[in-house]
Amino acid sequence: MAEYLHVFINSLMITLFVFVMMMLVDYINVLTRGKITVVMHGGRFQQYILASFLGATPGCLGAFMNVSFYVRGLLSFGAITGGMIATAGDESYVILAMFPKTAMILHVLLFIFGIIFAWLIDKIVPLLKITPCKECELAPLHIDDKECRCFDASVWKIFPKILFLRTIIMVVSILFLLLIGFGIIGPKEWGWERTSLFILLWIALLISAIVPDHYLREHIIDHIIKKHIWRVFLWTFFALLIVHVGLEQWNLEGFVKENMAWILVISALLGIIPESGPHLIFVTMFAQGLIPFSVLLTSSFVQDGHGMLPLLSHSLRDSILIKLFNLAFGLGVGIIFYWIGL
Repeated sequence: MAEYLHVFINSLMITLFVFVMMMLVDYINVLTRGKITVVMHGGRFQQYILASFLGATPGCLGAFMNVSFYVRGLLSFGAITGGMIATAGDESYVILAMFPKTAMILHVLLFIFGIIFAWLIDKIVPLLKITPCKECELAPLHIDDKECRCFDASVWKIFPKILFLRTIIMVVSILFLLLIGFGIIGPKEWGWERTSLFILLWIALLISAIVPDHYLREHIIDHIIKKHIWRVFLWTFFALLIVHVGLEQWNLEGFVKENMAWILVISALLGIIPESGPHLIFVTMFAQGLIPFSVLLTSSFVQDGHGMLPLLSHSLRDSILIKLFNLAFGLGVGIIFYWIGL
């Protein structure tokens, strides 16, 4: 029972980190909205850099922005594909929480590969006579929505109207600050992980205290909590549990090591699923030392979390083509890294 409790606490800590990072990324995204469109008109190479950078940012927000720019005709087909290559979905937060140094290397590689293959795909697309979907260019971008603000100095002047959930979020943040600060949960030493999580919790507390009700409802509660966090927790918990049980009961370590090439192929195929979650199995196995970096890179290369979902409603054909390109190039890159022993 103690081992399962340990899995539960680890899942809770990872989910907490994901939640705080999602809040921070979303806040920065709203704070700087509308300013990056100017960069789009500077040429294809700037598109590649920006799309890959947005994709490499943790979570699905960068990928959603890429889709919005693409359907407005501001990104080329290669740029949107490169952005999806750089995207690792919500798993980025989990990777940062579990092995931060490797996470930085992984995301830098995905960013670089996103730029390289964006350029290469735009060279290939004319040869294959692929044209981006024209009907998508009329989709609204909504960057001029004045109601969506990320700061309201008067929020505490209307105390009776403050949402009950705002108080809940702040109380939970304070509770975890105390638990982590006194070393009751989380890392026992004041290293990188404990310090960064402690600082991020203070930022989350500040954000939840100053944002207006609209932002709190639409961005934090309806989007982050209702659409992401519970899935992140369940996928993290069951991924950790499966690996734990597999190590104890199914000789998972032996099976993986004997069939590593097939594991690499499976990681790429599972990446086709437009969902954050399945990739966590490979993240957990890498953290346990069961798979090499090449498998983690292949899975991260092909999968894009929820990033593809908005594009599916606009163009199923483009979504399929992007996934096929990512699968082909992802397997190629993964095999090369596996072949050289990484």
